[in-house]
Amino acid sequence: MRDKISTIIMILIVLGIIGVVGIFGYIIYDELSNMQKPVVAEDFKTNLNDDTSVGTIENEVKAPGVIENSLNDIEGTNNGRNNNVDYSNINVDKYFYNQLEEYSKIIYRAFESNKENMKSGTYKIELGNTFSNVLSQNGGQDILGDYYQSAIEAYTYDNPDIFYLSPNKMYLNIETITSGRNVTYNVYINNGNQTNYLSDEFSTREQVDNAITQLERIKNSIIQNKTGNTYDDIKMVHDYLVDNVTYDSSISKQHIYNIYGALINKEAVCEGYARAFKYLLDNMDIPCVLVVGKATNTQGKSENHAWNYVQLNGKWYAVDTTWDDPVVVGGGTASQSSRYKYFLKSADEFNTDHFASGQFTEGGKIFNYPEI
Repeated sequence: MRDKISTIIMILIVLGIIGVVGIFGYIIYDELSNMQKPVVAEDFKTNLNDDTSVGTIENEVKAPGVIENSLNDIEGTNNGRNNNVDYSNINVDKYFYNQLEEYSKIIYRAFESNKENMKSGTYKIELGNTFSNVLSQNGGQDILGDYYQSAIEAYTYDNPDIFYLSPNKMYLNIETITSGRNVTYNVYINNGNQTNYLSDEFSTREQVDNAITQLERIKNSIIQNKTGNTYDDIKMVHDYLVDNVTYDSSISKQHIYNIYGALINKEAVCEGYARAFKYLLDNMDIPCVLVVGKATNTQGKSENHAWNYVQLNGKWYAVDTTWDDPVVVGGGTASQSSRYKYFLKSADEFNTDHFASGQFTEGGKIFNYPEI
């Protein structure tokens, strides 16, 4: 009898071990299976047969972090730090800048003031002790980090011509300086432990300057044809992009998210189209805003997308140059109706498949768009 009980117990133990191993094996298999299924955010370029070409939208403008240093200051010196930095003389009147809190505006103006210097990718942008009141609060570092995040988002979306910068490589440095009982703060922006804060396609100021020269040559050749009639000039820029830019379905080429890709390489995804549209209209003094959000194609698939709002006769209208440049299956040219399907559209027409988001990064500031 005892032998039978022992045998049963042994069988139960073995079955238990097998069950545990099986469950553990299933968990490992499931994890490995998921690792082989990368999630890809896609945007759309509609074609006439609904066989949609897709691609990714550029990574969110997300600052990589804040560097905090604690220093013991030598009484009577500032160790070469420039604590009195003032950017109040820098005048900015741009769409997203005007929605910023004052501390974010200071950082934005610091970028604008140092636009030429930033071409090196290593220039240290001094902010001095401007934010001492913020940093002396509880959680002050996080508060300043939020101001910085909003500023760099607004600066990037207001200024498509800073295509050579990589905000993810720009670090906000906070020095806490203790001298006796006194605590002061010094703030600056640099490239941290990165080689530089230029985009991966550039490594020197000379390369940046050469790229800008090429872009200005193309820009001038386009805007020299402006008529002064706002409608005609908007249409001219729209038609130039539709006629000259090819949508990059591979999502693997350089510059496809910026104006260099659209205007020099003539290849881009939706963000490149939208930035180029704004860049050209900015240089013709026609108000234009870069818009990001979701768009749903005729197959009912919704993904990240970018387009523009532009002002005509005091009113705002939507333009999607990417979707007005459809891929025609089998070759050929899109019909006129397809070419202007998303040109100067009202909310009733446009917002049926385009859904704007004013929050550029998760947890970031919610910006407002013009009412179209």
